[in-house]
Order: sequence, then C-alpha cells, then structure tokens
Amino acid sequence: MHQENSRRDMIKKVASMALASTALSSLSNRVSAHEQAVDYKLKGKINHSVCAWCYNIPLDDLCKAAKKIGIPSIDLVDPKDFSILKKNDMITAMVASNGPEWGITKGFNNPAHHDKLEEYFKHYIDETAKAGFTNLICFSGNRNGMSDEQGIENCTKGLQRVIGYAEKKKVTLVMELLNSKVNHPDYQCDHTAWGVALCKSVGSANFKLLYDIYHMQIMEGDVIRNIRDHHEYIAHYHTGGVPGRHEIDETQELYYPAIMKAIYETGFTGHVAQEFIPAHKDQIASLSQAIEICDIA
Repeated sequence: MHQENSRRDMIKKVASMALASTALSSLSNRVSAHEQAVDYKLKGKINHSVCAWCYNIPLDDLCKAAKKIGIPSIDLVDPKDFSILKKNDMITAMVASNGPEWGITKGFNNPAHHDKLEEYFKHYIDETAKAGFTNLICFSGNRNGMSDEQGIENCTKGLQRVIGYAEKKKVTLVMELLNSKVNHPDYQCDHTAWGVALCKSVGSANFKLLYDIYHMQIMEGDVIRNIRDHHEYIAHYHTGGVPGRHEIDETQELYYPAIMKAIYETGFTGHVAQEFIPAHKDQIASLSQAIEICDIA
C-alpha cells in the first residue's frame, strides 16, 4: 500500500512539473512575441494599419504600441480624436464615420437619408482634408426588400451629391464590403460584384471599395481572384481570421501571406489594416504576430 501511494505521489509530481513546464513555455512565447513587437523590422512591401475598435486599449496607448511595431496608421478614428494621432506622429488611413442618424444599416441606398448624408459627409470631408488624411469610410445601408439594381441607383444618386466635393478636397469615399451572412444581416454591399458595379455607376476615382478579406471570405471566397480582377476599385483592405474574426494565424482557414502577395502584385500602395478581435490576453503580441504574417518578403 505504501508503495502504491508513493507511485501515485510520483505520478502527481511528474504531472505537475509537466504543467509548470507548459505554462512557462507559453509565458516565454508571449514574452518573445511582445519583444518582437518592439524589435521586428518591417520589410516595406505592405503599408500596415490597425483598427482601433478591436482593442481594449486607450487610443494613445495603442498609438504608442503600434509605433513600436512599425505601424504608422490607426484605422477608423473619428475627427474628434485626430489630435491623439497627431501627438503620436500617426495617421489614420481610414477615417471613421458613424452619425447618430446613419451608419451600416442606414446608408446611401435610402433616398430618405440623402439630405442629412450630404450635410454630414461634407463636414467629414472637410475634417478629413483639414487633417491631411485621404480616405473616409461609408456604407450602403440595409436592403429592406430593395433590389440590387435599385440599391445601386439610389446609392449613385446619393453619392453624386457629395463626390464632386470630395474630389475638390482630394478625399476618397470608401464603401466597405461586409458580410450579410454572419455579422451584418441584410447589408446590401455584401458582394464584390455589387460594389464594383456601384463604382462604375458613380464614375469617380474618388469613390472606391474597402475590401474586407474576412467578410468576403464568408460571403464569396475566391479572395485572391477577386483581388486580382477588381483591384482598381479597391482603396483599402481589412483582415480577420475566418471563422470567428480572431487572430490570422494557423487557427483559421485563410493563408494571409499568399493574399498579401496577391495584393502587392497588383501594385497596391494603400494600407492593409488588421481588424481581428484578439482572442489572446496579450493583444499587442497578437497584433505583432499578425503584422509579421502579413509582412511579406
């Protein structure tokens, strides 16, 4: 009996040592990843950005962390926070725009919103231009029973009320492609072909698309082919792991180095912004890892 107890004690001790070793290794990996956030030197083929809303970090702290990694831009910053970017010598490659009476679900596809959208966007175009930034996000709105053809017609009419002003101010309005399957039910600009058709209808180099890789993988897949075929209409890219919108590592189905290579080969000179929601506790280590994955040679 005494021997049996000793054997059990030894098994418990070995198991405890193994668990401790695993925990130490995990901690070491996280520390290493965090150090890379400071020391990793970017190769320069991809212009990187990161979306502010994904991180439970004050914007000022996110700017400092991003700058250490080598990221020059924070995406989706509202004009009221431009001063924080300026203080940290950062830019926003995509200005946020979500008014109290419009947004993802209420956009340019509804003529009832056009008067207020014209007023709102002229103001935001002014703020964007004044700060020296160039891209301002916009949305189609939900279908609410509307046909794709009618949506394009309505969006065109609404956008043409502000696109001339954007051209004068050297600001590009960028409509985001979002999935209507998981995250944004009934959203109209949910396929690349629809967004491209709208670009052609508006007919201005100052209206383009934000190709969100996460959203378009969910809606249509064939990501690299769509990027190659329609890159002239794309002003900006967002990332995210599929499924779940978490880290873009080996836990998800997209292979981001190949996607980044395809983007680079189109001659793209804009920004690719990380827009995944970190599942790991060390959010900055996750961000640093994502930048390294996308920083192709």
